[in-house]
Amino acid sequence: MSARAERPTAGTVSEHVRRVRLPADRRTPATARAVVRSVLSDASLDELLNEALLLTTELSTNAVVHAGTELVIEVVADEVGLTVTVTDFAAGPIEKVAALPRNERQDISQVSERGRGLLLVDHFASRWGTTHQPSGKGVWFRLDRRGTPSATDIMPPWHGGITSAPPPDREHQPAVPSAATLASLLQTGPEPHSDDPLADLAANLLARVADLVGAAGGTIRLNRGDGHGAQILARYGRSPRSGEMLRVPLTVHRPYSGELELDAAPSDYAGPLAALVAERLSLHLENDRLRRADLRRQTWLTFLAEASELLAQSLDVDLTMALIPQLVVPRLGQWCAVHTADEWGQLQLAAASHADETVLPALHAALRESGQDSVIARLREASRSGSQVPLGTPMEGFAVPLVARGQRLGTLAVGRHQRHRHDPDEVAVLEDVARRAALAIDNARIHQERRKVAHTLQQSLLPPVLPAIGGIGLAAEYVPSGDAVEVGGDFYDVVPLPDGRWLVVVGDVSGKGVQAATVTGLVRDVIRVLVRDGKALPEVLARLNDTLVERGGGRYCTLAMAAVSVSPDQRLDLRLHLAGHDRPLLISGDGRARFVGTGGTALGLLEEIAAPSVELSLAPGESLVFYTDGITERRNGRELYGTERLRRAAAPLAGFSAEVVAARLRTATLDFSVEAPRDDIAILVIRNEPTAGARSADRPSGRR
Repeated sequence: MSARAERPTAGTVSEHVRRVRLPADRRTPATARAVVRSVLSDASLDELLNEALLLTTELSTNAVVHAGTELVIEVVADEVGLTVTVTDFAAGPIEKVAALPRNERQDISQVSERGRGLLLVDHFASRWGTTHQPSGKGVWFRLDRRGTPSATDIMPPWHGGITSAPPPDREHQPAVPSAATLASLLQTGPEPHSDDPLADLAANLLARVADLVGAAGGTIRLNRGDGHGAQILARYGRSPRSGEMLRVPLTVHRPYSGELELDAAPSDYAGPLAALVAERLSLHLENDRLRRADLRRQTWLTFLAEASELLAQSLDVDLTMALIPQLVVPRLGQWCAVHTADEWGQLQLAAASHADETVLPALHAALRESGQDSVIARLREASRSGSQVPLGTPMEGFAVPLVARGQRLGTLAVGRHQRHRHDPDEVAVLEDVARRAALAIDNARIHQERRKVAHTLQQSLLPPVLPAIGGIGLAAEYVPSGDAVEVGGDFYDVVPLPDGRWLVVVGDVSGKGVQAATVTGLVRDVIRVLVRDGKALPEVLARLNDTLVERGGGRYCTLAMAAVSVSPDQRLDLRLHLAGHDRPLLISGDGRARFVGTGGTALGLLEEIAAPSVELSLAPGESLVFYTDGITERRNGRELYGTERLRRAAAPLAGFSAEVVAARLRTATLDFSVEAPRDDIAILVIRNEPTAGARSADRPSGRR
C-alpha cells in the first residue's frame, strides 16, 4: 500500500513513548486502548482521545482477527500530536486501498474485508502509512492537534512521485458520523448479566447503525446450522422491503451463516458502517460458535464417558446389546439397530430401539426385508467392507461395523434425526460409540465363555450325584463365589470303602483359579486311589500330604474325612479325621447343636502332620454338618457370620431331613449379607435315617 507520508520518528525530548507486545487475544484491543489512553493523558492530548481510540481499536482488532499472531503497539506522543503503530508477525501484503486524499468508494464490496478498516484510518488520520519488515508488517497513523500544520502543508502532496488528486467537493455529502459516535458504536459489547447477551448486543448494534445511516428498519438473521434454519436474531423498525436495501453478510464460519439487512439506500458511509458493524457482531458470533462447539464437545466427551461406564458394568452379552440402542436413541438418532454376525457371517438382529415406540414394529419389519436395496443388504456391505455405509430412504441414516480386536462382530445402524442429518461431530461420536460397544460385546462374550469354562471345570470337581445309601441320608449344597469366572478350591465327595463303609470328604484348597482347580483334582484323585487300595485313613492323609508338598505348587489343603457305617442297632458309627479343617456341627435329636472333632494340621505345609481321629455315633434322626470356611467367613460389612451364628441357625433344624438342613443353612448364610459371596460355600449333611425308610443303593440322592 502507498503511504500518505513518511512515518514520523521518535527522538525529541518532549515525546512520550510506550511500546507493548500483546497476544492474539480478544482482550487485546481493550489493552491497546488502555495504552493509548495512558500516553494521551501523560501528553495532555485529551482532545485526540476519541479518534485515537477508534483507530487503535480498528487496527488492533484487524491484527487479531486476520493476522492471528502476536502484535506490537507503539505509541509516540509529542506536543502537537500522536503516532500509533500496530505491527503483526504474519507474512503477506496489507490490503490495498486507493491512495486518494479521502477514499470516496460507495460500494464497500470493492474493498475486501481486511481492507475496510483502513477506510476509517484514511478518513480520520492526519497521515498514515505502512511498514514492511522480514518479520511482519504494520500500519501507523498520525493524529495532529487542530490548528497545527498538516503533513500536506509541509511535504510534497504525494511522496514517491505519485501525483495527487484534488480533494472532492463535499458540499453535497451527507453528514459524517463523529469519531466519538463511531468509537461508541464499535466499543459496544454484550451485557454480561443479560439473559441473552448475544441477541441484546445484535439489537443494540442494529439500532445504532440504523440511526447513523438513517435506515427505516433492519434485520439480523442467523443460521446456527442446527436444523432450525435462519432465525431472526435482532429486528429494528419496520421489516426491510424487498426492493432497494443494504445487505451485508456476517463473516462467520460454518455451520454458522447470517446476514445484516438495512432498509437504507447505499451512501458514502452506509455500506462501510454496516460492514464494520457486521464485522464486530461476527466476532461475538464467532466467540459464541466456539463456545457452543467447546460446550458440545465437552457434552459428547461426558456422554462417551458415561456410555463406556454403563457398557463396562454389563458382562452379559444380551444385556449389553440391549443397552446400546438405549444409549443412542434419541440423542444421536431417531432409531438404532444392533446386528450380530454368527460364525458363518450371517447378520441377526440383536436389539433395536425407536424414539417413537409405536413405530417399533414397522422398524422391525423394515429390518427384516430382503433385497438388493434393503437395509440388511446395506448392513452386510458395512460388515464386509469394515467402513461406514449410508442407508437410503425410507430408513435414512448410516451403518458402521462393530469391530473389536480385529474381529467383526456385527453392525450398528442409526437413523437420521427428524429435522436434520447427522453433523460431522455426531458421526464421529457414533463411530466412537460403535468401537466402545463392540469392545463391550466382545468383553461380555469372553466373560461368558470363561464362566462356562469355570462352571464346567467346577462341576468336574464335584460328584455328579450323591449315592443313595440305606440308613444314611446325604445332601449337599454348593455356592460359587461372586466371581463366577474363577474356579474355587472347595469340594466334597462320597467314596465307597473296600470294607463296606463309606468315606465322606469335605476339603478346601487355598486360592482360586486354574491352579487351585488342578490341586483340587489332584487331592480327589489321590484320595480315591488310596482308599480303593485299602489304605487306612491316617496313611491316606500322610501320603496326600507328601503329594501336596512335592506337587502342590505351594498350595495347601484343609480336609475333613469321616468313615461311616451303619451299626446293627441302627446308629451311624463315624471315625472322624480333621486336617486343619473346621470342626463339623452335630445336630442332636433334642434340638441342641455342638461342634465335634479335634483339629489337626493342614496338608501341604509341613513334612509331618497330625490328624487325630475321633469316634462318633449318630442316633436316628441326628445329623452331622460338614462345611467350608465360606460360611463362617462370610461378611456383612466388618461383621463375620462366624461359628456361633451357624450353631444357632442349625439347632432348630433337628429332626429335618438332610436336604432341608442343607438348604436352610445355605439360605441363612446367603441372607446374612446382600453382597455376593467372596468365597465358595460347600455344605455336606449326613443324617441317620432309620432302615425302615431305607432306600435302594441304586437310587441317587439330590445335590445342588
